[in-house]
Amino acid sequence: MAARGPYAKGVAKREEILTAALEVIARQGYRKTSTKELAAAVGLSEAGLLHYFGSKEKLFDAVLRARDEADVDRFDESDLIDKLTAIIRHNSDVPGLVQLYSTFSAEAGDPQHPSHPYFVERYARLRESLADAVRARQAAGTFSPAADPVLIATLLIALSDGLQVESQFGLPVEPADLLTHVVDLLGSAGGAVDS
Repeated sequence: MAARGPYAKGVAKREEILTAALEVIARQGYRKTSTKELAAAVGLSEAGLLHYFGSKEKLFDAVLRARDEADVDRFDESDLIDKLTAIIRHNSDVPGLVQLYSTFSAEAGDPQHPSHPYFVERYARLRESLADAVRARQAAGTFSPAADPVLIATLLIALSDGLQVESQFGLPVEPADLLTHVVDLLGSAGGAVDS
């Protein structure tokens, strides 16, 4: 049964805010986007906007979660390693969201930061899913069976995040191309079987 009444309106308004925030931050960047501007984009006061999230930090946490959901829906690659590469390629077109992610991921290293639980859960989930993708490639004979799937997954996450941070400083090569190169090396190193 679909939600009705004030609750449904609140959920719809929250979704509208997140959609607008994704668009504005992608276009202008995290530092150049104010909550006042986001509020105006959805016809609210600044206090009205924050009412839906509780604080500016929780708003941006929700934006990151919405970005993750949109990325999962946007790309239909069945192999998570290929999907990660596609997401990184897409992120070149939304530098403001990369800036938001890299800023919050650094700040959320503090366990007291409101986004700390989001990043802990996100990294654990992504690490396990990527490890499964490595195992699938090992079973298919395209990755070395000697490689530790969890270590490879951890390295792919670190490489992905690091390249996207570095891209904000004028990386001369597309981050997705570099990730693809490393994945190709993993596939050709240490006994991967050619079909």
